[in-house]
Amino acid sequence: MSGMALDILIVGAGVAGMEAARVAAAEGAKVLVVERMGPGGQVATVDRITNFPGHDEIGGFELGPMLQDAADEAGAEFVLSEVAALAPVAGGWRAAVDGTPLDARCVILACGSERRALGVPGESAYAGRGVSHCASCDGGFFRGETVVVVGGGDSALDEALVLAPMVGSVVLVLRWTEFRATQGQETALAGQPNITVLRETEVIEVQGDDSGMTGVVLRDGGGTRVLPARGLFVYVGLTPRTALAEGLAERDQDGRLVVSGRMETTAPGLFAAGDIRQGSRALLAEALEDGQKAARAALGFLQTGLAAGQQG
Repeated sequence: MSGMALDILIVGAGVAGMEAARVAAAEGAKVLVVERMGPGGQVATVDRITNFPGHDEIGGFELGPMLQDAADEAGAEFVLSEVAALAPVAGGWRAAVDGTPLDARCVILACGSERRALGVPGESAYAGRGVSHCASCDGGFFRGETVVVVGGGDSALDEALVLAPMVGSVVLVLRWTEFRATQGQETALAGQPNITVLRETEVIEVQGDDSGMTGVVLRDGGGTRVLPARGLFVYVGLTPRTALAEGLAERDQDGRLVVSGRMETTAPGLFAAGDIRQGSRALLAEALEDGQKAARAALGFLQTGLAAGQQG
């Protein structure tokens, strides 16, 4: 990989990154995708996806490889690693990957987001020992046990439904009065007798011992109480992975990259697609469209640069 000269470096192999890779490589660009988790990124950890274009239902473990196959057939290359640093240089950008410099004429950031933590006492101490962000990955460890799911959006309700047949009981903790899910999951919840919903309630502490997590402290209008539970699955929003662009391109108050309608950031030759960009609604169909737009804009940037070089 050392000394590799690329047309387009894509950081992240989620839906947006893979689609950008497919579109750009199909037009003949030399494309490399760098991903730290595997094909599909975080979407690969989702057990059941019902809002991906062209599929009534598909598992994340199927979707990731499917997207990679399409990009691979178009001619894109992949590296399972992480970009540690990114900086502008003459003629484009330089990335540090496994301690090796990698040059590209332009870059598409499709790093996605990471699950936001609750930020309560005990949460980090019991991460991996009861606290999780992936029901399909870890649900099997809690057979016959009580687990808590926090959140009221699509991810929280989807994962509660994934957990229900695996565990003894699911307590869904909702900070608000109403759910914010958009895919009709509330109706499905009503058909699961082992799911209990606690509204206007917050988890304010995670408790445990040497064996792992043992319960959570809840706060509602009546005060606080301890709920014994062996697992806690947190789905309270996303934090964009924009650290690579710090000091390079403008970000909004939520930390997302400010982009034009063509997915261009404020730094020439640097594009952003998917959850990482300002205004993203974190929808898979939108991520696909973002990837296509970013790829076409990057291809246009390459062509403009080539024409300028020929004139010079």
